[in-house]
Amino acid sequence: MSTKAKELNELDKIHQEIFYSVEFMIKGFPYLFQFKIRNTSRRSMFILVKESSDILSRLKKGDIIKMKYYSSVSNYYMKLETEIESISLKDQGRFRGHYAIGLNILPDQIR
Repeated sequence: MSTKAKELNELDKIHQEIFYSVEFMIKGFPYLFQFKIRNTSRRSMFILVKESSDILSRLKKGDIIKMKYYSSVSNYYMKLETEIESISLKDQGRFRGHYAIGLNILPDQIR
């Protein structure tokens, strides 16, 4: 793994520990969407969206969205550009009936 890839991997782990929830607006919807940030040993930072949610038709892999990240350790938030890294349906297990939306905070926004 290259040095840059290792740095990004470490940064992703830090994001998972610091951020608790995220909110953002999608064009065409008059309200904010709020989600708890999740992560598992197999998957980096992601949110869960119900299979029936209207937002799914507006999210595409590769989209860049400015999101507000709320911390688990303070009352402050950070606005960060985030790429939709993946969208996958969970048809079994604990997240059944939801899409896991992978999030990737774009580099060089936090130091």
